[in-house]
Amino acid sequence: MRKLLLTLLLLTLTMARPVTAQERSIDTSGSKLIVRAYKTGLFSGFADNHEIEAPITQGSIDESAGRVTFRVETKRMKVLDPHIKPERRQEIQERMLGPDVLDMTRFPEITFESSSVERPSQGTFVVHGQLSLHGVTRPIVVNVRSENGSYNGKVALKQREFSIEPISIAGGAVKVKDELQIEFDIRSSSSP
Repeated sequence: MRKLLLTLLLLTLTMARPVTAQERSIDTSGSKLIVRAYKTGLFSGFADNHEIEAPITQGSIDESAGRVTFRVETKRMKVLDPHIKPERRQEIQERMLGPDVLDMTRFPEITFESSSVERPSQGTFVVHGQLSLHGVTRPIVVNVRSENGSYNGKVALKQREFSIEPISIAGGAVKVKDELQIEFDIRSSSSP
């Protein structure tokens, strides 16, 4: 009887299919994360809105487990602003990465990790998670649309919530709005 039970147990274990995760790496070369910073103030007509590329350096998505994580290296963020002169763009880049804004020396990474994912309808997700930026970790909620391995959407963040004081010049006559718009198109790799 004991041999029969052992045989049945071994047979059950060998026939059982292992549960595999559906975790896929984020395609870092095909994904885009863009930060938009807008101007405000009395003389804002003399200032520029900014478009910043924030390349994802690593991450993964697992739809079945409702999990997404990613990392951005602060030093790889780049001011795009094609409409302004290269030397002015470089000044903006240096200020953005410097101690006045992102302080890349003290805070070299921006990370996101989901805590839960809701699926209100086919192809849409509501992702709850923790964003760590500038030494501050805060909860955020992101609405995401999905199609063919691509996840896209927009989310607004306030700089002050992450201990970043928005840039202000000319006594506040020109400044960057506290609220930033983040747009993303994140693609997963084709294989787990």
